[in-house]
Amino acid sequence: MDTLIIGVAGGTGSGKSTFTNRLKKAFGDNISVVYYDNYYKSSDGIPFEVRKNINYDHPDAFETSLLLEHLKMLKEGRAIDCPVYDYTVHNRSEKVVHVEARKVIIVEGILVLQNEELRSLFDIKVFVEADADERIMRRAIRDMRERGRDLEGIFKQYVTTVKPMHNMYVEPTKVLADIVINSAFNDVAFDIVANKITQVLTR
Repeated sequence: MDTLIIGVAGGTGSGKSTFTNRLKKAFGDNISVVYYDNYYKSSDGIPFEVRKNINYDHPDAFETSLLLEHLKMLKEGRAIDCPVYDYTVHNRSEKVVHVEARKVIIVEGILVLQNEELRSLFDIKVFVEADADERIMRRAIRDMRERGRDLEGIFKQYVTTVKPMHNMYVEPTKVLADIVINSAFNDVAFDIVANKITQVLTR
């Protein structure tokens, strides 16, 4: 199957999900989206209080081997059952999301450009950047609204793992991107990616 795979990276709260959602809205079921966050390793057997303190911003927190296997299946035209991560309990849930093989696949996550083998599968590599203050504010709002976190816990996690891991693993991948955008609403960058997707879909 002739598949275009697009990797969308960027720091927490940078707007990468917004950019991805804009593409998904524009092309609907013609494209499939895979979220790297759903590939956090299962923490079965680990107490909740311990799971809370796992460094989820380190590459080792992800089951990248499974994501690689799934992307290769999608390239071959085979559908996958993607795991679903439950942020409220800091563990993989029992649910799965069925993802159909499409001509265009978007893979989104903070570290999708960090792993060399994963990066090699991408035909287009996008990095979305934003001011650090904006990112932490967006993360705090999201985590309180959607993930049941309190402000003190969000701040502790940001200082101890999110910020240092961003500087160590996320920010350096910006130079590996084909397109670096300063906003999820950058229409020029959106049009470039959308035009490429259109070319693939109309072949």
